[in-house]
Amino acid sequence: MSSILIKNGLVVDTEWMRHYDILITGSKIRRVAPSISYDSVPSDTTVIRADGLCVLPGIIDAHTHYHLVSRGTVTADSFREGSRLAAFGGVTTVVDFADDNKVSLLDSLHERKREMVPMAIDYALHQGVYKYRSGIKKEMESIKRAGVGTLKLFTTYKDVGYLIDNRDELKEIFSDAKNLGLMVTVHSEDDEIITSIASSWKGTYKPIDHASLRPAEAEAKAIEYVGSIAGELDMPLYVVHLSSKLGLESVRKLRMNGVKVLVETTPHYLFLTKEKLEGDDGSLFVMTPPLRAAEDNKALQEALVNGEIQVVATDHCAFTREQKLASNDCRTIYPGIPGTEEMLPLIHTFGLTSGKLSLSQIVNLLSTTPAKLFGLYPEKGSLEVGTDADITLFDPDSSWTISKDTIHSASGYSAYEGFNVTGKVVMTYLRGRLIMGDDIYLGLNGDGRFLRAKR
Repeated sequence: MSSILIKNGLVVDTEWMRHYDILITGSKIRRVAPSISYDSVPSDTTVIRADGLCVLPGIIDAHTHYHLVSRGTVTADSFREGSRLAAFGGVTTVVDFADDNKVSLLDSLHERKREMVPMAIDYALHQGVYKYRSGIKKEMESIKRAGVGTLKLFTTYKDVGYLIDNRDELKEIFSDAKNLGLMVTVHSEDDEIITSIASSWKGTYKPIDHASLRPAEAEAKAIEYVGSIAGELDMPLYVVHLSSKLGLESVRKLRMNGVKVLVETTPHYLFLTKEKLEGDDGSLFVMTPPLRAAEDNKALQEALVNGEIQVVATDHCAFTREQKLASNDCRTIYPGIPGTEEMLPLIHTFGLTSGKLSLSQIVNLLSTTPAKLFGLYPEKGSLEVGTDADITLFDPDSSWTISKDTIHSASGYSAYEGFNVTGKVVMTYLRGRLIMGDDIYLGLNGDGRFLRAKR
């Protein structure tokens, strides 16, 4: 069984940073110590000198949409391409989504798992629930037995069949989820507000209008709505991709009333504003919810620093430039942007420039907390002895510029084009195997494993 010794790296946990050595044997971490001598390991051990590097648990992108079939097309990053770009970003695990075929959640889950066989990194799944039907609890029981720990619900998109608009039915799904120990995650935008605005809209439908057609008020109202259900049932609620100051204020109100609300945001809601929607390339920046104002960026950044946001993920949903620019009408532009690969350097750079976010906090946001919330810890999200050797070697001093030429998405563009960042992934290990090193991708298609959520 092969061994790897990582020497003298700055090992970063959620609570401390120390210069330690790590010994990997096969797929597992076998020792973590201040110093591991060469004569105490097998003679054929590969030694990696990590002087000047940070040793992080593999990053987890808890919100991705690889190979998403939508609106008669498919996203640019397939499971193979998604695995590749993830490895360059130090990401060893993603949590993707299985859509609800509205007949059987278990069949929906199995179909998505079959599609994901080409993955070269590990993956878990959230299961969408888009329709209430008799026997839905038994369906939820079946996906839990199959290894899914979270549901994905929508408060919008009635027009495409994602919305369960009957409150009693929605509450029953929440209640069943609580009894089964399933986490409920929600895309929160109030469909009634959005529909009302659309019905009386007199303006254009350029990309910049997307921000007005789906305003922050819709997010805030939807969070209050699903939060009230969670509060009545005394259960936690996970809000995906929080985008606005108003939405954050709704979260705060719920928490003050005793509701346990877990919050995820994304780099684009932290660092991009709706001004990106203007100009010839505005279509490239259309996603849902839409980009907001600088004051929303600031509010979310402050919330990130003070611990009000638990997870940063990306909502990676990448279409090519050609797909995005095929329409200038925000109603028909394919929504979504790439982001998995850029996440770690963007958040690290923010931590450095603000001086308010430590590497330990970054590990917590991008790895440990997602692993805990979605039932993957400690195998993922930790550097504990006996766990999977998912390890990211990160150079915290490397300065570079994000561009279409420095990232690996098949989209052919980055929403963060021209961003100067500090910090770069040097090596990525998945279960003890090097899948990216020296800017060379070494992942093996089909080597990724489906991860069963444990509660």
